[in-house]
Amino acid sequence: MTVHFIGAGPGAADLITLRGRDLIAACPVCLYAGSLIPEGVLAHCPPGCRIVNTAPLSLDQIIAEIAAAHAQGLDVARLQSGDLSIWSAMGEQLRRLRDLGIPYDMTPGVPAFAAAAAAVGAELTLPGLAQSVVLTRTSGRATAMPAGESLAAFAATGATLAIHLSVHVLPQVVAELAQPYGADCPVAVVWRASWPDQRIVRATLGTLETAVGAEMERTALILVGRTLAAEGFDESRLYAGDYDRRYRPVGSDPRFPVQP
Repeated sequence: MTVHFIGAGPGAADLITLRGRDLIAACPVCLYAGSLIPEGVLAHCPPGCRIVNTAPLSLDQIIAEIAAAHAQGLDVARLQSGDLSIWSAMGEQLRRLRDLGIPYDMTPGVPAFAAAAAAVGAELTLPGLAQSVVLTRTSGRATAMPAGESLAAFAATGATLAIHLSVHVLPQVVAELAQPYGADCPVAVVWRASWPDQRIVRATLGTLETAVGAEMERTALILVGRTLAAEGFDESRLYAGDYDRRYRPVGSDPRFPVQP
């Protein structure tokens, strides 16, 4: 018996890996976070599958469901939104399973920030502008930010920011970022990235609050950085005609000569 933790993607039912889909189809028990995972993903469950929405359950109740399946020797598909590696509340589940000696594995999923970048048609790292993306959030009731992790500190690097779970405190976000990035810095807010009712607002830090208005729902991601509206960036050397690389040797003395 194994508990398969599966990143179910950002919302669209078909943005799930083939491995995740096949694991769901093979498991007689499925636990899913119903507040964030579309019912279309559950179509992969096999006939007769026990399907449990964990949104109203406590951690103890979730582990009890898993322990019951373990006692019966039944594999479990544990579906969580986006990718498992960030803000998934998976860590405490894994700790409980280790204590109980219940085996598990993990299958990654498409993260929300990647779906949001695709929705706005942007590469978040561009030569000469930004080569780092910071995935962050503001403090919330469930989880506070550690000392030293602040929007202002991250903004000082000039990296592109993907700010999760923070649209409800938009004035605070703007206040912390306006000085380091400048009022003209491009911003995109994406609600429910990849869902059928996805919405996008494009603005600058100086115009963002007016552009968003009263649409401050929690299921949104804020992208901030110069790469979001840049045209005058340098081209990568990777595909330059005179760039000598392993798969395209250039010149009379290439670094990686073609082997006879």
